[in-house]
Amino acid sequence: MSAADPRLPAAADLYGDLLETPPSKLGWRAHVPGLIVTALAALAAAYLSDHYGAPLMLMGLLVGLALNFLSADPKLGPGLAFASRTLLRVGIVLVGLKITLGQIVDLGPEALLALAIIVAATIAAGAGLSRLLGYGGAFGTLAGGAVAICGASAALAVAAVLGDRRIDRAQLAIVLVGIATMSAFAMFAYPILAHAVGLSEHQAGFFVGASIHDVAQALGAGYAIGPDAGETAAITKLTRVAMLAPALAIIALFFKADGEGKGAGVGLPWFVIGFFAMAALNSTGWVPAAAGDWAAKGTSALLVCAVTATGIRSPMQELLRHGPKPLLVVAGATVVALLLSLLVAATLI
Repeated sequence: MSAADPRLPAAADLYGDLLETPPSKLGWRAHVPGLIVTALAALAAAYLSDHYGAPLMLMGLLVGLALNFLSADPKLGPGLAFASRTLLRVGIVLVGLKITLGQIVDLGPEALLALAIIVAATIAAGAGLSRLLGYGGAFGTLAGGAVAICGASAALAVAAVLGDRRIDRAQLAIVLVGIATMSAFAMFAYPILAHAVGLSEHQAGFFVGASIHDVAQALGAGYAIGPDAGETAAITKLTRVAMLAPALAIIALFFKADGEGKGAGVGLPWFVIGFFAMAALNSTGWVPAAAGDWAAKGTSALLVCAVTATGIRSPMQELLRHGPKPLLVVAGATVVALLLSLLVAATLI
């Protein structure tokens, strides 16, 4: 399938990820308006959570979705992008100070093997369904990889490996739309499903961590269930994200790099390395209790800002405008990840 396949509609840069000028080069002043909006919205979410006893992350997402119309203002774009991506990653690093490497090992070899199988099966399902619908294996690998590993970040990394000849901006934007919408829906629905099937808090944490696309929504869903579920979701999700490097290496073997994808580096994102570094530090017992408490507060603040900004940027109208067919690939991979994660959580965890 060529990069200009007419069956896949042209789409704009929905997240600021495809800008010719990276947000990091815009200067700090360009980020201020969006960060102010994010902070005020997060404070509103905290107020609602405190006064009505609702989960903080859920309130952050709801407030963000209510303010979705603000995403049309280009002045807010850089700050919202920084909040939903960079603040999220810093928050993830701080989560490591609440976790020890022993807890990761405590997932057990069966759970670690199950995660690897879930990731591989989800990518394979995306590729197979895409071929069945006539969109080709590359588009399916992009969609399946985004669902299987870490949402938009994985989509960008996989697209870089596949190269511009196989994946163009329209295709990448479609996957980003589907990932954002389905991950937001999963944050609402999966905790309800976990409760309906009778999963324990620990099992529910593994389930949402192994199945929800983006890190922010996975952690939000976990902590919405409870603190144990939140920590388990964080460990599970970050272990899943750590599989990005081997997944990219395998994808590169099946699709020889071309164009900008040639020589694309294959490595762990810095926030995953930071997460495991903080977990290793915390495992030594050298981190004072007061520092751990401040890290916990900082984590909550950064994550609610990230979730709120993600809600503001969620392109719901774009999803409806483009039509459902290309998104069936993302949906199919999502269902595979959901069913496998639920099965593992209910039988092995």
